[in-house]
Order: sequence, then structure tokens, then C-alpha cells
Amino acid sequence: QVRVVESGGGLVQPGGSLRLSCVVSGSIYSFFVMGWYRQAPGKERELVATMNKYGTKTYADSVKGRFTISRDGAENAKNTAYLDMNRLRSEDTAVYYCNAVTLSDLNYWGQGTQVTVSS
Repeated sequence: QVRVVESGGGLVQPGGSLRLSCVVSGSIYSFFVMGWYRQAPGKERELVATMNKYGTKTYADSVKGRFTISRDGAENAKNTAYLDMNRLRSEDTAVYYCNAVTLSDLNYWGQGTQVTVSS
């Protein structure tokens, strides 16, 4: 059974930093794309950043220059993803979800980790 587990969320002051981690276990697949999404109260879930197995990255305009996505693991099984978040703003407050997609377009989601930016 595939499990997607996020960690690293918490409370941080504006301007601070956090690192989110995502580990996918129980899979025989190497995920083509891994990404981070977030959902703030009363809003729809939105893309934050993605990275494919070739290293190509995409970012939401609102986080460009502040957030960095990376992946780790064996060459053909990079099933760990990170999101380094710097210069955090109150509007970054949300539940952050990790997403993993296989070459055959199977989607897996984690349960989410809360990030709260507040003084």
C-alpha cells in the first residue's frame, strides 16, 4: 500500500523559513512528478511547486524566488520531496499537501501538514 507522509509544518513568524518533507513508501513505482499543493481556509487547493524526474521545476507565481522544491532518493526512485520556504508571508498560511504521480498517471496524496505564518 502506498503511503504519502508530509512533515515539517508549524507556526512561524512572517519573514521566517520552514522546510517541508514528503516521503512516499510502499510503492514499486518511480514517480514521474512530485509536487506540493496548498489549501487555505475557504479557498480551493492550489499548486505550489512541482518537479519531474528530469529535474524540471514549476512554481506558482506567488512563491517564485521564495520557495524551492527538491527531490531525493536513488537514481530511479526519487520518492522523497522537499519544499524549502523562505520569506514566509501570512498569505502562505495553509495546509500543504504532497502529491506523487506515476508515469501511468496514478495520483497519490498525503494527509497534509499545517503551515501557519503569524506574529
